[in-house]
Amino acid sequence: MNLDDLYRLLRTAHAQAQGVMDTVRDPLLVLDSNLTVLAANPAFYRTFDTDRESTIDIPFTELGDGHWAIEELRLLLEKVIPRSASLFDYEVTADFPHIGRRTMLVSAQRLVHPDLGRRVLLLSIVDATARRHAADRKEVLIGELHHRIKNIMSLVEALARQTRTEGRSAEEYRSAFLDRFDALSRSLEVSSGQDATGMAALTHAVLEPYLGRSTSITIEDGPPVTLASHQVMPLGMILHELATNALKYGALSGNNGRLAVGWCTPDEHDGTSFVRLGWRESGGPPVAPPAAKGFGTRLIEVAAEHQLGGEVELRYEPDGLSVTLSFPRE
Repeated sequence: MNLDDLYRLLRTAHAQAQGVMDTVRDPLLVLDSNLTVLAANPAFYRTFDTDRESTIDIPFTELGDGHWAIEELRLLLEKVIPRSASLFDYEVTADFPHIGRRTMLVSAQRLVHPDLGRRVLLLSIVDATARRHAADRKEVLIGELHHRIKNIMSLVEALARQTRTEGRSAEEYRSAFLDRFDALSRSLEVSSGQDATGMAALTHAVLEPYLGRSTSITIEDGPPVTLASHQVMPLGMILHELATNALKYGALSGNNGRLAVGWCTPDEHDGTSFVRLGWRESGGPPVAPPAAKGFGTRLIEVAAEHQLGGEVELRYEPDGLSVTLSFPRE
């Protein structure tokens, strides 16, 4: 093979390599040993909305607004050529000109340039923004799942410890505990559905066991309110405690009592929209403030203040218990 044949062979190989580089969908750069750009493929120009004049013969760290000027990245790239090393998926998150905030993965491999006869860097850049967002969402969901599991376990333990045992048989204790546990299960079932959890759906789910009684229960039509996942469980437990107390001591303990449950969304206060839930009992036996707070009352207050970030008022009026619960709308 003479020199002309060798040259044509090299040029053909170079043209083929250039053709491959031009068709790759991810941005590619060729850098010299000083990290100056020797070549770029069309995908690079499209992705970063730039042109040849702003790219070729420009140091890599000076491209765009200098978003590649990361000392650690520069040192890693400088080691690739002399050590024949490789760099894979170095993550860079920055506000890039024209395209906004993106997460890019940079990889580099040492090559021999067919024309220049010296070692160069082939740099590939992959837009991993969507992948990063998906990973972040997954991490948040896993964290929320762990948090909710811990809360559920703590709540079940508290239900077991605080359900009254004095004066009860084992069967009565089991029935009381399972009633509360069942309310927790129903509220979780509502919150785990694919559709958004609403105030009406949760209220009906918790009060459903009592709706078949002869006592009149009215769930008033209120404005649509979508509850965040972390609001469903404490609100469900509050409704269950109120229903349990009404069944044992209040309006649901007799045949003439009445219960009305409703909610509204008052005007915003200091930029925050609130949900106001009203629970009104009437027609039952006379009620009076308890001498000491029981577990049910403490559970209602803790759930309202610490889990919902709101406040609750319990008024023991002559005609029956009246409760007002307010919490921020999300």
